[in-house]
Order: sequence, then C-alpha cells, then structure tokens
Amino acid sequence: MLPYLSNLAPLGEYVLELGPGPGAATQWLHQRVRQLVALESDEVAARALSERYAGTNVDVVVGDASHMEFASDSFDSVASFTMLHHVATFWDQQLLLQEAFRVLKPGGTFLGSDSLSSNGLHHFHEGDDYNPVDPASLLVRLQAVGFTKLTIVVEHDLKFVAHKPDPAAPPWQPDEEE
Repeated sequence: MLPYLSNLAPLGEYVLELGPGPGAATQWLHQRVRQLVALESDEVAARALSERYAGTNVDVVVGDASHMEFASDSFDSVASFTMLHHVATFWDQQLLLQEAFRVLKPGGTFLGSDSLSSNGLHHFHEGDDYNPVDPASLLVRLQAVGFTKLTIVVEHDLKFVAHKPDPAAPPWQPDEEE
C-alpha cells in the first residue's frame, strides 16, 4: 500500500504521520524521508515508538490529530494509515482533515488508507472507538476543507491521495497537439 500511494505523489522531505500506533508504516516512511514526525495520541504507544526510533530521523509527539500544535504550512506531506476509523466522531474526523490541510505546505500531499466497514471489524473494535470512513463521502469531505487533485481507490480497503493547492504554481495547461 505505501509504495502504491507514494508512487501517486511524492512524500517530500518533511512528513507528518498521524496515529502511527505500533509503527508499521513508520518503519517504511522513515527510510524514505529526511524528517518524520509521528503524532500519536496514546502515551504508551508514543513512548514505545520513541524508544524504538531513538537516534533516528523520527520525532514522536504525543497529541491529538484533530487539534495539532504544529505551525501552518509545516510539512511536505501528511500520512494517515489505518487510523481514521479510530477517531471517535464524524466531526473529529473532519477536524483532522482540516488540520492535515492546515499543516501541509502549499502543493503538499495528504495520503492514507483505512479499513472498510465490516461486521467483523465492528466486533473486533467492541469497547473501542470504531467509526469507519464512508468511502462515498470522502471525496466531498476532502474537497470541503480545500483539497484538490484527489485520488480515491476502494478495493479491499480505502486508499486516498489529496493535494493542497499551491497558488504559486503555474496553472495547468493541456498538452498542445502537434
């Protein structure tokens, strides 16, 4: 999944990973970027990640992805892998999307994946936050916060790539026919 998504858009040098949990994607990401910030809300998971990546290009920060303390326009890309369904409410998910947009540099990319809703996952997450993202609404939700050039793929999971517009970029021009 990660190579597939990174082929759709460059990661850049400075990447923010939201909700890395045990760090499955962190391992792949940190080898391909200059600096990776992993924002994790669970203090125990964050501590384990900090220990695992001590002395590397990974900074682990404890925080809430729907209310980030990073400056606007800070990251080349923001990544979210199999964590959106752990965000308790639709509105908190929407705040997370807004925050991802805010902290991206102009021209930056928001990429990620999530599980599709299923009865099995519902039971697996019993007693846990389980709020699956509706793939049919994700396009509109990303556009509502300002993302453009969207790619959404629904197969056995949900994958997406969204871009923050860059006002300084030249406007798109179609290829001239010869």
